[in-house]
Amino acid sequence: MWFDSWEQIGRVLMVGLAAYASLVLVLRTSGKRTLSKLNAFDLVVTVAMGSTLATALLSKDVAFAEALAAYIVLAGGQWVVARLSVRSARFAHLVRSAPRLLVYQGRLLGEALDDERITHDELLSALRAGGFGRVEDAAAVVLESDGSISVLGTAPPVGAGTLQRVVHPAES
Repeated sequence: MWFDSWEQIGRVLMVGLAAYASLVLVLRTSGKRTLSKLNAFDLVVTVAMGSTLATALLSKDVAFAEALAAYIVLAGGQWVVARLSVRSARFAHLVRSAPRLLVYQGRLLGEALDDERITHDELLSALRAGGFGRVEDAAAVVLESDGSISVLGTAPPVGAGTLQRVVHPAES
């Protein structure tokens, strides 16, 4: 349907403003870590908060107070998990994966790529983004626990190695 009622529009506006303001307040109170993407559980909290906001805006079945309680539970749970991770290496190991070397001293670690389900093209993309022309020029490439890829080393001249499968301006 295109339109149900002005009452519904008014509800979305009122609940939307209140839910948004309360979400901002909870996020400011809980700190920067709440929306970080340091680990999988951080991503879960971010997505769940967005989903909670959307549900509060669009569902008549969810009261504003319930959405506020959900924000507090999510931020509080994330705070507890982060706090326990800081205090206990064992707990941190349970909730966070360790970074993984994909390239070491210019040598591709194929088993690590397979285990982490990183394609050769994705690795080449990360190298290009890091300013590297060839795999051999990287001291290390690391798949971080947040899923990002870090490239370590000094930037050499660009070579054809990482430019494979990249459309060159002269070819388009």
